[in-house]
Amino acid sequence: MSQSEERNLKPSQVPSRIIGVDPGLASVGWGVLESANGRLTYIVHGCIETSMEMTKGERLTLIYRSILKIVKTYKPSEAAMENLYFGKNHSSAMAVAEARGVLFMALASQGLPVRELPPSAIKIAVTGLSRADKKQVQEMVRLILGLKEIPKPDHAADALGAAICAAHLNPNLAQGL
Repeated sequence: MSQSEERNLKPSQVPSRIIGVDPGLASVGWGVLESANGRLTYIVHGCIETSMEMTKGERLTLIYRSILKIVKTYKPSEAAMENLYFGKNHSSAMAVAEARGVLFMALASQGLPVRELPPSAIKIAVTGLSRADKKQVQEMVRLILGLKEIPKPDHAADALGAAICAAHLNPNLAQGL
């Protein structure tokens, strides 16, 4: 679609790409979908993996460079990232927070608005239940995006869930959903 054709469309008709991100130090899930005319279209998903043998600095650098490459390849217009949930393990929460900061900086450096979403909002948007379990979320992500299989690994399915939630929350994108 040319730029002149896009200018003549209503905001809900202009295709918008959303990258969802599920932050972590060992594994960062990501997924890209497109939203237009009240429809969500799956584009791609994956996972950035880091090794425990790497230093924390090396791991964070790998995450930063990898997400930049993904953004430059798939050209999303916005990002959605799950808020940090502090469970019982505060040491792993710190590592996730550091990775989340690197991801946020990389996305923002590319001019992407980053929508931060609590896990319960993502679950509600995808399943209708704030206390849905991982399997329910994964199956609904599969159904909503018309995929033959549940996206693997889990982190990628969670990232696609964040992107779905962002599409639901954006009034220009969510018409008809």
